Amino acid sequence: MSILVNKNTRLLVQGITGNEGLFHTTQMVAYGTQVVGGITPGKGGEWVLEKIPVFDSVRSAKENTDANATIIFVPARFAPDAMFEAADAGIPLIICITEGVAISDMMRVRNYLDQKNVRLIGPNCPGLLTPGEAKVGIIPGNIAISGNVGVVSRSGTLTYEVLYAMKNLGMGASTCVGIGGDPVNGTNFVDVLEMFEDDPHTEKVIMIGEIGGNEEEKAAEFIRTKMTKPVASFIAGQTAPPGKRMGHAGAIIEGGEGSAADKIKTLEAAGVKVAKHPEEIPTLLN
Repeated sequence: MSILVNKNTRLLVQGITGNEGLFHTTQMVAYGTQVVGGITPGKGGEWVLEKIPVFDSVRSAKENTDANATIIFVPARFAPDAMFEAADAGIPLIICITEGVAISDMMRVRNYLDQKNVRLIGPNCPGLLTPGEAKVGIIPGNIAISGNVGVVSRSGTLTYEVLYAMKNLGMGASTCVGIGGDPVNGTNFVDVLEMFEDDPHTEKVIMIGEIGGNEEEKAAEFIRTKMTKPVASFIAGQTAPPGKRMGHAGAIIEGGEGSAADKIKTLEAAGVKVAKHPEEIPTLLN
């Protein structure tokens, strides 16, 4: 079992002929992911990696491949339209890797996708990895093994560090979900925690948060009131000064809210074990 992606995922790649799209498509195919088609307007009829057809639109790609997910590797100014197009084509799961998408554009996208009942992961995220089944995004496939620990994170780099630390301890992941660190995204901590709670194969959960916003506090309330599975966490940016942006657009402390100390206090009050350093996280679940 897993959440969101598995061996039955039939994936499209929007922007497949660009440098980033082609590089990561090669990696995903090598991992075993079913990449069934790509989209680059004006290049319909071409082929990528000798076996993946390229289409001019998401709609024609879906009609010809029966795809059930798409991943977006296009520049920020084109990403909103790419997400709108995928939703209009009836793709139920969209993963947007693109960073730098304007908040105003994401507000429009999120409102539209909610009306269409479409699940968006990202933008500005590393994507998804279900070890041994499917790699949809840029998470390195060789740093994780299959297991019963669900991982959800706002930080891409810390995700890799934690997955590798888990692997070194012989601890595997059911699915790893990188939700991205932008202020407006498609899927939040609570959404993923709810999926892990309902997944019979996921027995424990790791949540990697960071300063800024109040998503971790919302997650703590969900964990306290709804979750039966143990959760361990790490909050990045514990030494960040107020008003200092740390990497992600959403990782900024403003108005006295969003500090690491507050998030840690709230999570611990909900029964979550919080690590002082990322590499400690797996040991908290033993």
